[in-house]
Amino acid sequence: MPNMNLVFIFIHLLFASSFLPNSIQNPPPNIILIMADDMGFECLGAYGSSVYQTPNLDQMAKNGVRFEHCYSQPLCTPSRVKIMTGKHNFRNYQAFGYLSPKEKTFGNLLKDAGYATCVAGKWQLNGISGQKIEGWEDRNRPHHFGFDEYCLWQLDLTRAEGERYANPLLVQNGEVLPRDENQYGSRVISDFVLDFIDRKKEEPFFVYYPMNLVHDPFVPTPKSEDWQDPSKRYEADTSYFKDMVAYTDFIIGRILQKLEENNLSENTLILFTGDNGTHVSIYSPMRDGNVIKGDKGNMTDGGTRVPLIAYWPNKARKGDISNTLVDFSDFLPTLAEAAGIPLNETYQTDGMSFLPQILGNPDRPKEYIYMYYQPKWGKFENGVFVRDQRFKLYGDGRFFDIQEDVLEELPLPKEKLSKELMQVYEKFESILAEKPGNP
Repeated sequence: MPNMNLVFIFIHLLFASSFLPNSIQNPPPNIILIMADDMGFECLGAYGSSVYQTPNLDQMAKNGVRFEHCYSQPLCTPSRVKIMTGKHNFRNYQAFGYLSPKEKTFGNLLKDAGYATCVAGKWQLNGISGQKIEGWEDRNRPHHFGFDEYCLWQLDLTRAEGERYANPLLVQNGEVLPRDENQYGSRVISDFVLDFIDRKKEEPFFVYYPMNLVHDPFVPTPKSEDWQDPSKRYEADTSYFKDMVAYTDFIIGRILQKLEENNLSENTLILFTGDNGTHVSIYSPMRDGNVIKGDKGNMTDGGTRVPLIAYWPNKARKGDISNTLVDFSDFLPTLAEAAGIPLNETYQTDGMSFLPQILGNPDRPKEYIYMYYQPKWGKFENGVFVRDQRFKLYGDGRFFDIQEDVLEELPLPKEKLSKELMQVYEKFESILAEKPGNP
């Protein structure tokens, strides 16, 4: 007869281990965060697009979790500062194209926890030379923010000096890469990411991939017929936008294949999102008959509602569609929880982790989204709002039912609100009263 005391101890330890964080039970997961540039939710087949080809992303959504209510800031730098630090813009957004070196990012967080880290794609965070912000020419800035390696466009060289697509101007680990009119920037950058995965497959790694695609200019990709004519490679036309979406998906497929080749898929969490809504010149037909107009820069759904897909084989709840509210302050605490890293005063965040929703434990739901927006760029208007999945209140008192009025054309008169809607209005009003006022 077996020793019953030993059997009891074994059962106790087995039961207790089921409550340990994943990172304690197993090696820490690899994490890949991919953020497309200027891609709203309407650009993916998984969200109802009828015109764009996104089979790899659609398959990720089918086998992972698709979030219906993820909201970015309406413009690139406000979103990048927010997602990297986990803080609302009123705390640390100082200028367009700039992230203060005083901040700590999720790169610092994961590097300090022992992850190999890299960032690849669009940077645009040193400050723009015309602003004369001290340190804008610093090529070590990605290292300062926690990234061991990088391959970036617009680090310390401006868009006027070289574009991001054909004949790209890229800086990789301190060196300007040779220019080549037959090279395509997004291909070079994705090759760098794949090589990093190959080299770091024996240790936990974090890849932050803020893509160059699908930002304007809308130009041919190497898979476009017109790419074969070099004179057309920077001939901008919105008709190429669908090719750029397809090339984004092609890159996603390459990353998925690389993980499979290295037997890394089951221990790698991939998050895919967009930094803001689609460009205002893009109209996207949907399978339900609606046409979604891009509204980048503005605070409508067309400017702020972005895709969010979480893919983690045998971990993420397969095929789930989550109505949980998510904003960009929530990514840092989610990455921390996935990696088993407790947050401390160095990484104070305004967000909350959505890892439970990824894993199929929909507790701790977020009750509302709060957005403070001061673009400091172009002619876009400042503003603040509070919203849930359906209703939205701006700081100036405009109140919308987004489900019935997605373009926000008809504010609901406060004096005509039902008792139930007045309760929603007053709840949002009290939240706004506790937060900073209109910028």
